[in-house]
Amino acid sequence: MDLKELKEKLVRKNVSVWEKRDRNIIDDYSKGYKKFIDFSKTERRAVEYSVKILEEKGFKPLDYYLNLGKIEDGDGVYYVNNHKSLFALKVKGNLTNGINLVGAHVDAPRLDLKPEPIIEDTGIAMAKTHYYGGVKKYQWLNIPLELHGVIIKSDGTKIDVAIGDNEDDPVFVISDLLPHLDRRTGDVKEVFTGESLNLLLGTISISYDEEIKDSVKLNILNILHEKYGIVEEDFISAELEVVPSLPARDVGLDRSLIAAYGHDDRICSYTALTALIESEPEFRSAAIILTDKEETGSDGNTGAKHHFWIYVVKKLLKLQGCTNIELGIDDVLINSTLLSADVTAAFDPNFKEVHDPANAPKLGYGIAIAKYTGARGKAGTNDANAEVVGKLRKVFNENGVIWQTGELGKVDQGGGGTIAKFFAEKGLSVVDAGVPLFGMHSPYELASKGDLYETYYAYKVFLNKY
Repeated sequence: MDLKELKEKLVRKNVSVWEKRDRNIIDDYSKGYKKFIDFSKTERRAVEYSVKILEEKGFKPLDYYLNLGKIEDGDGVYYVNNHKSLFALKVKGNLTNGINLVGAHVDAPRLDLKPEPIIEDTGIAMAKTHYYGGVKKYQWLNIPLELHGVIIKSDGTKIDVAIGDNEDDPVFVISDLLPHLDRRTGDVKEVFTGESLNLLLGTISISYDEEIKDSVKLNILNILHEKYGIVEEDFISAELEVVPSLPARDVGLDRSLIAAYGHDDRICSYTALTALIESEPEFRSAAIILTDKEETGSDGNTGAKHHFWIYVVKKLLKLQGCTNIELGIDDVLINSTLLSADVTAAFDPNFKEVHDPANAPKLGYGIAIAKYTGARGKAGTNDANAEVVGKLRKVFNENGVIWQTGELGKVDQGGGGTIAKFFAEKGLSVVDAGVPLFGMHSPYELASKGDLYETYYAYKVFLNKY
């Protein structure tokens, strides 16, 4: 018996993307992604950018087809839900045959301004924040920050805010204690508290008359009033997000990695979006779902629990002539498969102790398939059926997709969840599959260009052939 042949036959070998793919093609695709990630500092901006690309490629809003009264094979339709989530579909055959869907989320860990944010203390105006999602608070100190979002004035006027992303803009900083004076000890979660994450806004008084109290705060409010026409009460009806002012950059002498804010999970959103646009589904319709609020549990009317996309599918079923919509939507759900497109933790040699080397994905070895997520005893997981994973593996292998398995750390180390379970509970078959990262949830996450490209290719194969 030739043991080398036996090993080749029996043992699975992970393959590097860089060994199989054209470096120039990967680099070209990465350039488009970096433009997307630099613009998409918030979920609203990610949806805005996605809609622009969809429309450029011929997709039209749901209302267009409702007014037209029909929908046909090859048509592309999209629907925006409350400015912060998106459903887009390319029609192929009867929807009751099921849909191949890729679902990702466009929100990312950040800091939000509180409803009444601006305070003054010892001649310094600051903005109070509340962190969103799982962050290491100390990572947000003494780095350049931007402010993005919307303000709805009392008369209903909508004001778009973007400060820090142009070269002439100021940036913001949350100050940290200098090492010469820092004698704090104890748990890092107790040393760095959420209430101390106060954004520096200014130090100049509008008046040096001692009878004018909080004159630095008043100066800041006046600057904002002159720029946006707002008053302090308008902050109560605002969504203002503090995000890192760190543009996407190539990392390493070989430029194989990309550092950026918001890889989790806008990297999967972009790969899903571009895969759908370039897809040519063979067996059934292809679609993407980009949701909000994943980092805080997928709640609210823009999160994955809302299932706003089902509303769209019901409308499309009617356009296809379905007479029993409730039965039709049941058929759609039970016959559909969704790739829960979310990032996972790549094996980091600097922190080997938190990984299982046999099951941790590696940078540059392709899209990571995670049969289950959750924590410890698989709490909060979808845990995909073997048949679903088997079919996905077959489709990937037959079409040359470079893939690997993945999990989020050792069994008792921690864990995390995705949107998978919220679709599985509706009857869809669901598998998690996405890009491995270093530094997940940090202000500057790292991803491999190779994995970025391969994830796009994998999603396209799934949408076309599953």
